[in-house]
Amino acid sequence: MKTKTTLILLAIAVAVAVYIKFYESKGPNTEEARRQAGNVINFERDALEGVVIQNGDDRIELRKQDQKWRIEAPFKDQADRGVVENLVTDLDSWQKLDSIPASEIEKNKSRLDEYGLTKGKLKLKLLGKGAPPEITFGNDAALQGKMYVRVGDGGDVLIAAQSVRNDISKKPEDFRDKKLTDLTPAQITRALVKTAAGEMELEKKADHWEIVKPLKARGDDQKIADTLAQVTTAQIQQFVAEDRGDLRPYGLAEPRGSVTLFTADDKTGQTLQIGGPAGAAEKDKDQVYVRFTARNAVYTLPKKIEDLLALKPADFRDRHLVRIDTNILDRITIEAPGKGKTIIGRKDENWTLVSRNNQPANSAEVNRLLDLLKAEQVTKFVEDVASDLPKYGLDKPQLQVTLSSFASENTPESTAGEHPLATIAFGKTEGEDVFARLGDEPFIVAVHRGLVANIFADPLQWQELSIFRFKPDDVHKLTVQTDHESALVRSDKNEWAWVKGNEPINVVNVRSLLNTLTALRAVRWIGATTPAHGFDKPQVTITFTTSPDDKNVHKLVVGGQAEGGMWFARIDEREGTFLLPNPDVNAFKLPLVGTPSPSPTPGPSGTPLPSASPTASPSPKS
Repeated sequence: MKTKTTLILLAIAVAVAVYIKFYESKGPNTEEARRQAGNVINFERDALEGVVIQNGDDRIELRKQDQKWRIEAPFKDQADRGVVENLVTDLDSWQKLDSIPASEIEKNKSRLDEYGLTKGKLKLKLLGKGAPPEITFGNDAALQGKMYVRVGDGGDVLIAAQSVRNDISKKPEDFRDKKLTDLTPAQITRALVKTAAGEMELEKKADHWEIVKPLKARGDDQKIADTLAQVTTAQIQQFVAEDRGDLRPYGLAEPRGSVTLFTADDKTGQTLQIGGPAGAAEKDKDQVYVRFTARNAVYTLPKKIEDLLALKPADFRDRHLVRIDTNILDRITIEAPGKGKTIIGRKDENWTLVSRNNQPANSAEVNRLLDLLKAEQVTKFVEDVASDLPKYGLDKPQLQVTLSSFASENTPESTAGEHPLATIAFGKTEGEDVFARLGDEPFIVAVHRGLVANIFADPLQWQELSIFRFKPDDVHKLTVQTDHESALVRSDKNEWAWVKGNEPINVVNVRSLLNTLTALRAVRWIGATTPAHGFDKPQVTITFTTSPDDKNVHKLVVGGQAEGGMWFARIDEREGTFLLPNPDVNAFKLPLVGTPSPSPTPGPSGTPLPSASPTASPSPKS
């Protein structure tokens, strides 16, 4: 065979193989082909554009627009997506049980009368590319739950399930969506609410709602979301009329109120107008007439929708004193007359006292303050315009808290330095309330007076609660002064001995004292030291060193007793007075001298009897 002939045959073989592969990839596989052969009809769901149902004199036309189903005839309205999708699913899986060939029907056309297909009143037509011919529905077949159908004028007569007939044997109203709107609260970016109280405009900015009219204020995110949900989840009770006629019988010529919802892309909005009671009939007494402009019709909704008519601007206001985004909060500044300024800064997950050389702050107390501020709600809105600050003591606040973000260097988003997020000023106290004002808002509000009492004005009160952070073995020399002095020193062998004397040492008490002392924590800081704390007549004074050369000296002084079984205390390394619990102070007062071991008693034969174990032994290890 010539080379040229061989190449031609090879090319033909490759072309055939490619064609077969392409044809098979486009066509259904064996299993799918078998399924399609058993179907009443076959169509591409994605290519489906509409459904036309002829039920006697009623013609129902459904059209898909932007992946949503609408009714185009006999009226225009939003279709119930679930109802239509259920029909499409039943059509897609509609199997024929048996068939009577068209050739047999052609021989005896009277059989079509027998099957109810000559003048079938129920017909279905799918619209779209590759859609099958019109389907005619006939009589019930002898088999239970089955019926006769015919696809096209000259097709076979098929026996199939009655499921599709059940789907389409409905009134046009049954295809209407009973959910008032397909909007969700998350899609809504703006809303207008009109009631007897006036017009209120709400706008969503970032993740929060704001009131734009009749005043500019923070909105209550949850309250507004709940209000919007009343509209978006409303279920239509009755379809009453088109809205092109006289609306007076429904109380909609002059609605009692309305809510208009806007999305980011919709500048026209969808308006729900609330009219009068639906009627005196028993089935209507709990319903009210409404008009929804997006669907151009009058409906009834449950009477609960009338709750919208009672809304006032104050109902939408955020009652939280302040919004705090702790993710960007880096600094807290607290100012009070006569107390100076406390600046607390974030360092990783902890807080430091910036105003006191960045010494550690009580991070738990800082977080408690933030939680307190986030949770605090105003007890009343006092003034919408802060024109008379002296009246409320806000010209010279008793306390001011500024929450800020802080950048150590310039970034594309912000410059270096402190950037205030919110400033809260607290003024006069009146009864159980204290007047307050948020710096960037013009309002004066009242909050619980207990909030101010829970914000430490003294910088010393923000110090960390850990007083000492050592291990018992770190202590080299220990002196305890109560009504007498006890001084111990650790030897080279890591054993305790008296600085003076050789009495027994109570090892258990020494260990208990050191365990308490080296990990000492305050209950809380009181603030600056005053004579009332009783340090002129201390209960206990403990001096100890934490280096072999005894140069690292630490001193704890316990003064007078405070309320609640607490004691005032201070240390030399830090300024201020803190509280210690009674058990800690009792541990510092334990006797450090042990009980001497008794001398052995001679036995009858003159041999000393064994003595009891001593309560302490000299030179123990701590």
